[in-house]
Amino acid sequence: MRADPSSRLGLLRVLGAPDEARHASAAGWSALIATARDANLLGALAQRLDAAGVRACEPAQRHLEGIRRMGERQQLSIRWEAHQLQAALGGLNIPVVLLKGSAYVMAYAAIGAGRLFGDVDILVPKAALGDVEASLMLHGWAPAKTDPYDQRYYREWMHELPPMSHLRRGTVLDVHHNILPLTARNAPDPAAILARSQALDGLPSLRIPCPEDLLVHCLTHLTHEGELHNGLRDLNDADQMLRIFAQTAGFWERLHAVAAGNDLAGPVALGLSLAAGLYGTPVPADLVQTLEAPLPRSRRWTRWFDTYRTALLAPSNGPVGLRVAWARQRIYVRSHALRMPLGLLARHLARKAWMRRRSEHTEPPEN
Repeated sequence: MRADPSSRLGLLRVLGAPDEARHASAAGWSALIATARDANLLGALAQRLDAAGVRACEPAQRHLEGIRRMGERQQLSIRWEAHQLQAALGGLNIPVVLLKGSAYVMAYAAIGAGRLFGDVDILVPKAALGDVEASLMLHGWAPAKTDPYDQRYYREWMHELPPMSHLRRGTVLDVHHNILPLTARNAPDPAAILARSQALDGLPSLRIPCPEDLLVHCLTHLTHEGELHNGLRDLNDADQMLRIFAQTAGFWERLHAVAAGNDLAGPVALGLSLAAGLYGTPVPADLVQTLEAPLPRSRRWTRWFDTYRTALLAPSNGPVGLRVAWARQRIYVRSHALRMPLGLLARHLARKAWMRRRSEHTEPPEN
């Protein structure tokens, strides 16, 4: 293996060229598996190696087979949950748009292959939130957060209801009415996303975002996130989408129109730069500059490229150097600043710190 298997750059090289791992040593395979697991890309690695006909040494191969089977079970689970959502929400006569991983599984097998999931995300019209929540509760979903402040935080300021969990299946469902918080600097129009969404065969109430909105949401989520534990995985999703969607005539022009028209040109410009810089994703040379051209230099998102690159390539666990710690801290602070105005943010963080401190002091002593 020519690339260092213990580094995330080495992992990205193997994802792009699986043959590089064909003659790896047992120690090299062990390091590669550990790195992929840390980045939440082990499923994607297993899928790429299998497609290329590359087989690992026996201990590593068992890990790859295990994660592949887990991914297949999760995909079946997502399909089952989609049918349950159709049963729960089909009578409301509203569009129910699957987002992120569930949309990949239901409509784009190549993007969803090998991906592991934490929850199911849907987008519905804001005016229908009350009916949606009531219908979901009648079908077994219940709020996962019951603290009054958390309830207020989600319902007044965020772009989604408090997470819901199914009482029997344990499925976590996030019900969105927008893709960014109501208080965020960027203000995408969810009605436009709903209007551009596409029907899903066999499930008349469920829809998926158009390809451009699917990609824009992925990049927007990545570049607004404060902690990048799944950052490389999300960027892998974007890389796969770009390679597939770009085969359709007019995709780049439509992507520009959707990103700029929905106040998300900056996040998309940074996301495209990261995909091209880390995954080698083919992106038209002038697209990023065109997206950012209307923005003042001080507000251009690509100024953050090096900071994000540093954070994305660092391992999630274990000690890190000052440069990585500083990059992570900057991204964390920036994510909160993007999400809320300063005054509201200060009150929110103070409240959460007080609640955390109170919880620590009220925990029962250990026996």
